[in-house]
Amino acid sequence: MKQYLSTVEDVLRDGTYKPNRTGVDTLSAFSAHYETDLADGFPLLTTKDLSGFRWNSLIHELLWYLSGEEHVRDLSEKTGIWDAWADDEGRLDTAYGRFWRRYPVPEEGLEGETWPDDAHRWLNDDERTFDQIAYVLDTLRETPNSRRIVVNAWHPANAAVSTLPPCHYTFVFNVQGDRLNLHLTQRSGDLALGIPFNIAAYSILLTAVAQRTGFEPGTFAHSVVDAHVYCGTDERGDWYGDAETRTMLADGLADADSREEYERLADWVEESAPAETDGDERKDHVPGLLRQLGREPRERPTLRVADKPLDDLTFDDVELLDYDPAPGIEFAVAE
Repeated sequence: MKQYLSTVEDVLRDGTYKPNRTGVDTLSAFSAHYETDLADGFPLLTTKDLSGFRWNSLIHELLWYLSGEEHVRDLSEKTGIWDAWADDEGRLDTAYGRFWRRYPVPEEGLEGETWPDDAHRWLNDDERTFDQIAYVLDTLRETPNSRRIVVNAWHPANAAVSTLPPCHYTFVFNVQGDRLNLHLTQRSGDLALGIPFNIAAYSILLTAVAQRTGFEPGTFAHSVVDAHVYCGTDERGDWYGDAETRTMLADGLADADSREEYERLADWVEESAPAETDGDERKDHVPGLLRQLGREPRERPTLRVADKPLDDLTFDDVELLDYDPAPGIEFAVAE
């Protein structure tokens, strides 16, 4: 997807060197934004392979979000993607799907506030929580031109103490004619690993919701406040903070217009940068992303989602067709 590659190149060329809480340094840019039209095909990256266990993990994660579950027991059987952030009992204090389906509603708010009573149709019967996905589906069927079809996974009090507050924290559905569009806002985005998952997962969600409300899947729009590339730990990370390194990388990207030139730039990084610290190999994502930039995007695949209620979807109901990606690129996760 060319929009994604352009964003990666912008961050590598113009990003600011920033250490952060993970101990893995980043090159970071403020307020990245791009859009992709699902009428052109499903926007799963083709410049690296996201099939196999990566695709499987993505689907299991999305279905887990839609379940509203906060425990990782079911997810861990399929993928360990969230195990590092769960507590000793397997519970996850990060919101995501739990707040999609079970957003806390106060018994009594501050003076002047209005809250639904216990009989309200989008309140869950067994707890005072609000089902935002049910609200989305009903609103799209009944008043589709509403400008209030918002899903929020951010609760300030939860975020202040959470192990990992939601990165992709709010999204809005918007109807234009017969097309349903989705805009995702993300406070923080790892361009090598996280963002490709986010593009695919929310495009699946857009497709599934559109099917169930009588619309054509439209545009997925994505805004990332802190769009970053991890660039390594210790001396390897420090190297990217050097003004000469930043100039050499920016100049190299400005001149690169072929796969061979991106490959040479990646080789220069690997030859010039200090060795990665033992145990932190592949936490420098820059060389891999440079090689990916040199690859031409291929024909987009097709997504097929079974025609059944959203809550009844299973792993086998989401099918990827005609996916022909370039070889995979290995990146390590910064936790």
